Amino acid sequence: MSSHQKSISRFKQLFIALVLLSFTVNSVTAQRKASDTVLATPWISVSYGINGTAGDLQDRYGLLNNLGFFAGYKTKRNWIYGIEGNFIFGNRINVTDLFDELLDSKGNITDENGDIATVLVLARGFNVNGSIGKIFPVLSPNKNSGIYANIGAGYVAHKMRIETQDHFVPQIENEYRKGYDRLTSGINLHQFLGYALMANQGAFNFYGGFYIQEGFTYNRRTVFFDQPEAPASTDLRMDIQYGFKIAWMIPVYKRLPKEFYYN
Repeated sequence: MSSHQKSISRFKQLFIALVLLSFTVNSVTAQRKASDTVLATPWISVSYGINGTAGDLQDRYGLLNNLGFFAGYKTKRNWIYGIEGNFIFGNRINVTDLFDELLDSKGNITDENGDIATVLVLARGFNVNGSIGKIFPVLSPNKNSGIYANIGAGYVAHKMRIETQDHFVPQIENEYRKGYDRLTSGINLHQFLGYALMANQGAFNFYGGFYIQEGFTYNRRTVFFDQPEAPASTDLRMDIQYGFKIAWMIPVYKRLPKEFYYN
């Protein structure tokens, strides 16, 4: 199995583990009826988002994916506070001339044995944000559901992951990869607007909607090996992601007291 396949497998395993954890939480906690009142409760969710890119980020990447996890608290006034983390991944790279100087006369990259090497370039990154949101009970089945708005701020980092599979290409191995990976990081802002539904009973709780993220970032490498004659830019970048996100929520309610009746 290639390292790329192993990475995808690990992502799937992580997502499945989070889903199983969510089912476990639901199975060991009793839920109050969300229709009864505005509930104060811990709020956990797993999410998936598909992102377009804009600004300076569009020059590097095409469509990106976000796999996220949120942990926070919903108050009796429908305010939601928490921390969110997202793993960013994709395989659409817009930098087309990254290894031009390594190509032979036939347009191939060869490994240390002179064999044609398979080189993959993938988008990888993450962000971590503190956030605050509010549910407005409009067009909703209960007071805990409705229009959901959320904003936040934190940290974002992204780079191009270079994989040579089973080949060893000395020019792009180990520390040399840093000259090509375009590591970038900085402050991240995000805004979200969508709809949240907490079912009156059961585990059918979700939210979904549109969001945008703005990264105020800088290149963290001092030189790009594919552009040796030009210094790496030190200018502030605007890395924008936008798209749609869907999340499954796992509110954890306090267990209701048992009622006993005697004749």
